[in-house]
Amino acid sequence: MKTMIWIIVGVLVSGGLATYFALSGNGIPVDAVKVAESPIREFVDERGKTRLPETYLITMPSAGRVEGITLTVGTKVKKGQVVAQMVPLDLKLAVEESEASVRQLQASIKENAATNVEETALRQAKHFVKSMHDTVAAAATRVLAGKAKLDYAEKRYGRVAPLAKTGVQTQDELDQAILEKVSSSVAYREDELIHMATVAMAAATDLLPTMIEQQIANKGLTVAVLKEQEAAADARLKQVRENQRRGTITSPVDGIVLERIVDDEQFLAAGTSLMEIGRLEDLEVEADILSLDVVAVKPGHRVEIYGPAIGKPQAKGTVEKVYPAGFTKVSSLGVEQQRVKVIIRFDPGELERLLSERHLEVGYRVRVRIITAEKQSALIVPRSALFRGSGSQWQLFAIRDGRACTQDVTVGLMNDREAEVTEGLRQDDMVIVAPETSLADGTKVSPQKESRQ
Repeated sequence: MKTMIWIIVGVLVSGGLATYFALSGNGIPVDAVKVAESPIREFVDERGKTRLPETYLITMPSAGRVEGITLTVGTKVKKGQVVAQMVPLDLKLAVEESEASVRQLQASIKENAATNVEETALRQAKHFVKSMHDTVAAAATRVLAGKAKLDYAEKRYGRVAPLAKTGVQTQDELDQAILEKVSSSVAYREDELIHMATVAMAAATDLLPTMIEQQIANKGLTVAVLKEQEAAADARLKQVRENQRRGTITSPVDGIVLERIVDDEQFLAAGTSLMEIGRLEDLEVEADILSLDVVAVKPGHRVEIYGPAIGKPQAKGTVEKVYPAGFTKVSSLGVEQQRVKVIIRFDPGELERLLSERHLEVGYRVRVRIITAEKQSALIVPRSALFRGSGSQWQLFAIRDGRACTQDVTVGLMNDREAEVTEGLRQDDMVIVAPETSLADGTKVSPQKESRQ
């Protein structure tokens, strides 16, 4: 309430003073400046932060136990320097186990590839087959002999039996004929049985060489399977040897440790992040520009980088990239804004100076002023002299014959402090800086100070 009272009092006093000066004939005192030619530029001024376009994430090359990491954040590292180490003994034992598996399979292959015993058995079987065939032939010959003996005995019996009845042959001779016939029949039957047995044995013996040959062939198939297993074991051996080589983890670049994720020794899965390394020599600036302003920003535009992190003098840079898509960001006042990322690179020599003098690193806050347009010579007026008239026409108060005259102007380039007037004024015209809202067209004024832009 008190503030509102003071505002009302101030307005009344200002109006009273204006009336007083108008009636006194001296005119209302105003700050004024002469229009003059001067360089001008348009720019977008925004906050930014330093960043690295690419960082190198150091991860576990394979599952295993990693030793404790001693490098701390901010430590400088060289390309090829060891930054982490998997436990060497674990890797050594894995290699030895794989080597033993390969040797075992190689021995099995050698054992199965040797067929000297089987080949000897095959030769022996072939001889045995021939022997059995000879035995069958002998048994067949014996059967023929036995048949001949049986036929003779039967014929003799046929002659003796009738004669024995007439008394020409004795009973003893008849008994001998009968005995000879029976013996020949039994012997013939035995010969037939022996022949059939040898034929059966020969048939079984004929299979022995084939069986041994199949056994030799099967050993060849086993060797083929073992060789495939050996190839798989050899591939595993190569992998564990590669894991052993990669177990000594080195830095891919000259850089600095940005983050250490793992501290103590522990067992980790393959791909687990250990630390992050970056190159400060690649440092750049990222700024989130309002979408309304970014339309004027193009790659190649000059940039002034300043702020406490930069110090004096300000650094120079160039717009490297304007992202094609925007995003929503909530301002500190809770207002949703559409912004676009813009990447700015430092001009040659500037980053080296900042790294050595200011120790600039990642994530430092800076401000950027992107020059979107500029002229070396233009008619310049203070930005505060301009206001919008009816129809949104730019206007200002020019002082002519001691009076404030409303003047329509056409504005060109503009920034927070000054604006270019392309039409409506001439050089050395006097304009009122930051006119009061109560100032009316034709009011007599008294310029209190005069300065050039």
